Amino acid sequence: MHVPTTQTIPPSKLDEETEKLQTRLCRLVGQAIADYHLIEDGDKVMVCLSGGKDSYGLLDILLVLQRRAPIRFDLVAVNLDQKQPGFPAHVLPEYLTSRGIPFHIDARDTYSIVKRLIPEGQTTCSLCSRLRRGHLYRIATELGATKIALGHHRDDIVETLFLNLFYTGKLKAIPPKLRSKDGRHLVIRPLAFVKEADLARYADLRAFPIIPCDLCGSQEDLKRKKVKAFLREWEQGSPGCSDSVAAALANVAPSLLMDSRLFDFSSLDKTRECSLDGDGWLDQEPASAH
Repeated sequence: MHVPTTQTIPPSKLDEETEKLQTRLCRLVGQAIADYHLIEDGDKVMVCLSGGKDSYGLLDILLVLQRRAPIRFDLVAVNLDQKQPGFPAHVLPEYLTSRGIPFHIDARDTYSIVKRLIPEGQTTCSLCSRLRRGHLYRIATELGATKIALGHHRDDIVETLFLNLFYTGKLKAIPPKLRSKDGRHLVIRPLAFVKEADLARYADLRAFPIIPCDLCGSQEDLKRKKVKAFLREWEQGSPGCSDSVAAALANVAPSLLMDSRLFDFSSLDKTRECSLDGDGWLDQEPASAH
C-alpha cells in the first residue's frame, strides 16, 4: 500500500505540559540532527513506524521540525507488517490518514520464518531484526528515500554499550548515523539524545495508538532486559550516572584505552611531543559529566 505525498494536517493546539515536553524533544532531536548531519536539504526521510511509542514519537517530532526547519525535506512513514497473529493492521493506516501523513505499508510474513527457524524459548530478536532490515532497505530503494530513520533512543544506545561490554567483549554501541554494508543506504537515529522516559510520557500525552510487539512472547531472560534492570538499579543508587555514560560515548580518549588499531602505542617514545591525554589523568579526579 502506498499513499503519495500530501499536505500534512496541522496538529491541534497542545496543552502546556505537552507543548513543554515537545519543545524539549525538538531541541534534543534538532541537536542530534545538527551534530551528526542527519538530515540535509532535499532529503527524503523514510521513518520506520512500528506502532510503538518510540517510532510514533520520532515521526511526530520530525513533523514538527519539518514545519520549522530552514531546510526542506520530505517524510514518508513506512510500516513492515510482519503478519504477527492478531496484529491490528488497520491502526497505522487510520492514524496516518487522519494526520495527512504520506505512508507505505509493506506486508511480509517474517513471523512464520522466525517461528520456523528459532527453537521455542530462544531469542528471536536477531533473526527478526535481520529480516526486517533487509525489507526496509528494499523499500527505501523503491521509494527513493535518501535516509532511513529509526526510533532508537538514548537508553537503547547505553543498554547496547553494556550488552557488548558484558557479553561480547567489545566497546561499541549504536551510532547516530550508519551507512549500510552495501553502501546504498544511510540509517539515522534522530532520538540519540532523547531519554526513553520522555518518549513514554510524550506518547501518553499525545495518545498515540500503541501497538505492542508480541513476537518475542514473554522471553523474560533476554539479556537486554537484564541490562535494562541493572542500569535502572544503578541509576537509582547513583542518580545521573546514565547521563555520564551517555556523555562518555561522545568523549573518547583512544590513547587511554587498549586498542592499537585506534592508537599507535608502538610509536610512543620519550622524544616525541607530549600528547593531549598523556598521564595528566593521574592528577585529576573524575569530573561530573552533568
